[in-house]
Amino acid sequence: MTRISATSRPLVLIGNPVSHSLSPTMHNAAIAALGLDAVYVALRVEKSALPHVLRALEALGLAGNVTVPHKISVAGLLIRVTSLAKELGAVNTFWPEGGRLVGDNTDVRGLIDAVTPLDPEGPWLVSGTGGAARAVAVAARELNVPLLVQSREKDRAGDFAAWARNIGAECRIDDGSRVGTVLNATPLGLRSTDGMPFAEQRLAGCKVAFDLVYAKGGTAWSRFCRERGMRAADGREMLVSQGVHAFHRFFPGETAPSEIMAAAVSRELSA
Repeated sequence: MTRISATSRPLVLIGNPVSHSLSPTMHNAAIAALGLDAVYVALRVEKSALPHVLRALEALGLAGNVTVPHKISVAGLLIRVTSLAKELGAVNTFWPEGGRLVGDNTDVRGLIDAVTPLDPEGPWLVSGTGGAARAVAVAARELNVPLLVQSREKDRAGDFAAWARNIGAECRIDDGSRVGTVLNATPLGLRSTDGMPFAEQRLAGCKVAFDLVYAKGGTAWSRFCRERGMRAADGREMLVSQGVHAFHRFFPGETAPSEIMAAAVSRELSA
């Protein structure tokens, strides 16, 4: 790892929880490989502190990423966001420009890059209504795939479906009809005690499963789906892909060492 000194540029990940995140491992591997004078760290930020933290980051001119559960909140707190982040209403990447923080979203591109090798079939069914689920909705729109949404709260599913239709996605509340691909966009899977994001019977006839969460050895749900004969993966490839796109925001003109970033994540998840 590059030696940290008083001149090192800090980059931060803000969320709650953050202890599970491999973004520091991934970005620090890239920083070291390129010999950059920077360091990437994770900050656990409570919701009540989020506005104050963002003001401090803006005053200091720091760049970084946002993870659960703050992606939607950050989009509403930043004055400047890209057109994609504005459409999504969710930010996962930010950097200073002209004295302000600019918010962007690299999750959509990361999701498309990660799920495409699984040859996903439509329609899609997503569990969740937060910032990650919004990235799924935009990806479904970009790939011209119908989308169903499920949530523990029916009102939230209805609001999400209405929002998704408003941005041009073909979306409705889950009605139990057959789907080809299921995607977990909830935090379920971060803890070993978490339940499954979908009832087993809901997977009948489904061919592909994608878990936006990642874990050592793969998440329990992605392993379960593979045992059913489905093409399944957890979110490690999405982590790397969105990280590569974010890295280019942090260090314009540098080419992100994607293979080194992927190897760093793979080592951690196989340890």
